[in-house]
Amino acid sequence: MYTIAVNPYHCWLQAGFKPDIPPHLFSGLYAESGTPVLSQAAAELTEGLSRRFGTALPRTDNAGGGAGAGASPTFFLGTAAFLRDSSSETASFTVPNLPPEGFWIQITEPRVVIAGADGPGTLYGVFRFLSLLARGRLTVGTEITDAPGAAFRALNHWDNIEGTIERGYAGPSVFFKDGEVDFSPERLTDYARLMASVGLNILSINNVNVRTSTKLISAAYLPRVAAIANIFRPFGIRLMLSVNFTAPERIGGLDTSDPLDPRVAAWWQQQTALVYRHIPDLAGYLIKADSEGEGGPFRYGRTHADGANMLGKALLPFGGRCIWRCFVYNCTQDWRDTSFDRASAAYDIFQPLDGAFDDNVALQIKFGPYDFQVREPVSPLFGALKKTRCIMELQVTQEYTGQQIDLCFLPWMWQDVMAYDTGHGATIQEMLIRRTRGGEAAVSGTLEGLSAIPNIGLDLNWTGHTLAQANLYGYGRLCWNPGISAAEIAAEWSVLSFGPGPAADTVRDMLLASYPAYQKYTAPFGVCFMCKPNHHYGPSVEGYEFDRWGTYHRANREAVGVDRTKTGTGYTAQYPPAIAALYDDPKRCPDEALLFIHRLRYDFVMKNGKTLLQNIYDTHFEGYAEAEAIAAKWKTLQGTLPPDVYEPVAERLLRQLENAREWRDQVNTYFFRHTLIPDDQGRTIYP
Repeated sequence: MYTIAVNPYHCWLQAGFKPDIPPHLFSGLYAESGTPVLSQAAAELTEGLSRRFGTALPRTDNAGGGAGAGASPTFFLGTAAFLRDSSSETASFTVPNLPPEGFWIQITEPRVVIAGADGPGTLYGVFRFLSLLARGRLTVGTEITDAPGAAFRALNHWDNIEGTIERGYAGPSVFFKDGEVDFSPERLTDYARLMASVGLNILSINNVNVRTSTKLISAAYLPRVAAIANIFRPFGIRLMLSVNFTAPERIGGLDTSDPLDPRVAAWWQQQTALVYRHIPDLAGYLIKADSEGEGGPFRYGRTHADGANMLGKALLPFGGRCIWRCFVYNCTQDWRDTSFDRASAAYDIFQPLDGAFDDNVALQIKFGPYDFQVREPVSPLFGALKKTRCIMELQVTQEYTGQQIDLCFLPWMWQDVMAYDTGHGATIQEMLIRRTRGGEAAVSGTLEGLSAIPNIGLDLNWTGHTLAQANLYGYGRLCWNPGISAAEIAAEWSVLSFGPGPAADTVRDMLLASYPAYQKYTAPFGVCFMCKPNHHYGPSVEGYEFDRWGTYHRANREAVGVDRTKTGTGYTAQYPPAIAALYDDPKRCPDEALLFIHRLRYDFVMKNGKTLLQNIYDTHFEGYAEAEAIAAKWKTLQGTLPPDVYEPVAERLLRQLENAREWRDQVNTYFFRHTLIPDDQGRTIYP
């Protein structure tokens, strides 16, 4: 019989771990409940404490208790304004000033107080309290003030109305089935709870490749979309819809989607008014245009500012925003043309438009210039756009990082992205809108928040690979605190999901070892791709080498990599001079970007004194060995975890070893066949 009770459906909101704090502190609750979010906060608190202690928390309508008022409260919950107004001789509250969505937790001998700046802040305070309680981090004397670092904290689903998910690895969509909006209200409520528990506040439910889901903004579908919005609203989460730029033609009956055609603008205004009649708090529209076959303003000789501003104006009367993706590049390039560089495209298109976008438009920029690779330089657009609102896009679903078969803890990479110095006077972390503990808003740069493609589906454990839940949790924690470390996230999630003890320590160590291992056994030193085309799982060293998508490494018997320096494609000139100089010098260029930036001979000596080729050999052997060690650690938990937790992870870790072996052997053999230079340690490389 297993010894650790873990329910994979409940993710990091497990019920079975008993905290040490005495339950008598929670004998009565005085709570504000004037809005749906505040009512939800009270419900989450009472339910959370019931899970922990098995007893109900009585409610009272009197802050001071007393005869006829129900149980004397020891727990006080509400907005700062409400609690200050509730102060009396028996219960006085001195709540600090709080920034938007912030909260204050105070535990003294007679009482516990959770105060929020507003409804969402109160709800976030409840979830932080329950998290700290579950991790044994609360004691009498605890006092915490906190607020989200990013104002915009979004998930962008790539769910299709047919029920499939583009780059989904955890079952079908939770929103759609067979061309209809089809969902379980209970499941979506649980999803909303997971999102709110880590502070996420925006949800786009349909794929940016909108196609058949264009009709979601039509009258026939909006009532069901509105029903989804109703489920997420009490959790402080606003819906956003991906819309197709050519919708005026697809569903509007027009013969054009030209953003400067008055008929097109009028159609969008009319259709947007209809959408807001059903969903009055819609956050806005998310747009992918002129990319990978999608229509856009380029078709009509217009700029992306023309397209985005037209939609922004349609949204403006309702308080909505247009989020415009910068993933735009020429996908029909010729592999023979060595002067063309896909990595330069986003900067080339959008940097000249800096300052041309309306105030309710934000550009959503992938963290790197390519496409969610295991390593890329941070996009030069961050910091270069000084007059434009921006959002950074990450990918939680593991398209290029193991597809929730291979364990790959992505916060390892994200912490490096957050710490990246843009050369424009701030790191990415510093560019995000930060709220200080003193309550003063600190704004640096134009980066407003983060968006990510999530990794959930209808699988019982939500993410296919149970341990992949850590990436979704980690993304939420990063949105809240861009300075949090991967180690902190791993430690938090492991205890919340497996309880305090040796099992959590083992899982934490597996997570922290996983990203370095994956990076080592896949494409070397930022060369990117080398994966099987289309589905992107497993090695195919030349799979994209002659493809129109432009993801090349140009390896031959002498050298590998693309020269993107000032003497090559000129990509590095998009960075400020100090960063460009760093990247242009192969001796100083960070190893993880070396072959992204440079074309180098195999005998190039790297910083550790070994040649480039020997480092390729070594890292691939090391990565496989580290994957073996990760799988071995999981085996030590056999018999301690429920079969529906242990067995799916064990099965996928075996598949990871097969994948890691293929990456190791195919990459090493590929370069050995080019060079005929053996491994200096004599390990097996197949001729």
